[in-house]
Amino acid sequence: MNINLGAPYEAAIKGIIEKGYAGSKTEVIRQAILAYERIIEEEELVLVHKAVEIEMADIEAGKCKTHSFESITSSLECCDKEQ
Repeated sequence: MNINLGAPYEAAIKGIIEKGYAGSKTEVIRQAILAYERIIEEEELVLVHKAVEIEMADIEAGKCKTHSFESITSSLECCDKEQ
């Protein structure tokens, strides 16, 4: 695969290699992709935690109907018996 990154990125890659953080251009790109994947995963986790906080606040404020584990399992058992 050929990628034309342009002069600023080529210079950054060269600097990374010269500093010894990577041994080749390919290694720099691989490391960058892995770092980007970690950033995305962290952002997704933050969003999930925020959504859970919002849902928990709604539950605690009584905005959502809640069900006990027992009521859910018993309703599922009823459905299984009907089939």
